Amino acid sequence: MAREKKRRSNGRRSPLAAAALIGAGLLITGGIYAGASAAIAATETPTAASTQLTVDDGEKLFQANCATCHGLDLQGTDNGPSLYGVGELSVEFQVATGRMPLQMQGPQAPQKPVQFTQDQIEAMASYVQSVAPGPSYPADEILDGEGDVAHGAELFRINCAMCHNVAAAGGALTEGKYAPPLTSTSALHIYAAMVTGPQNMPVFGDMNLSDEDKRDIISALLFQQQEVQVGGFTLGSLGPVSEGLFIWIFGIGALVGATVWITAKSN
Repeated sequence: MAREKKRRSNGRRSPLAAAALIGAGLLITGGIYAGASAAIAATETPTAASTQLTVDDGEKLFQANCATCHGLDLQGTDNGPSLYGVGELSVEFQVATGRMPLQMQGPQAPQKPVQFTQDQIEAMASYVQSVAPGPSYPADEILDGEGDVAHGAELFRINCAMCHNVAAAGGALTEGKYAPPLTSTSALHIYAAMVTGPQNMPVFGDMNLSDEDKRDIISALLFQQQEVQVGGFTLGSLGPVSEGLFIWIFGIGALVGATVWITAKSN
């Protein structure tokens, strides 16, 4: 008897069909899981413990990033000063402005991009405050910018303008040091500088400037930051130096150019 030939099924599946089916199933399952996780997370209320770092967290951050120069017990080393008595306000100022951790030794610690989050900075500051207390954060009223602007401007001219410039644009000091511009400095950091005396800045205690005086100075500087320059281009607010250079280059240059043009026309 002749062997019957098996007929091939016309509906034969491709070898890639199974892989495609598995991939589609994984994709759908993963999408459902991700959507459900996001929905659950959105409904959860964050607690203080999950959003704020503790003093213990600050100690770990300090030991990992600061102890090499300042010592494990804040006693200081050959590479960095003691932190006893500096307080949380000084730590917040130095770290939140990027001056610390110090990149390299020099006449002055420059301001650079911040390396920590605000929560981490405040945790380190709280740790330093717990071990070696010092100046702390001021009342909100001092930083509100609602003080006497005219009196603050007068106090600034008397006590600060010789270094920071009367327009708060900063200025050069001796031996490579400098007074930084205050044109974008926050109210908290202006206060911290007056109280803690960073770099070459003197400390202005209550015997020099009361809290009300400090509030007035901060108000004057905030007003100056927000005020529109009605005089036109400021030339860096550096006074006679930049203005004289501008006139020398462009003013005299324009006169020389006009003279050459008139002479050429007459010839």
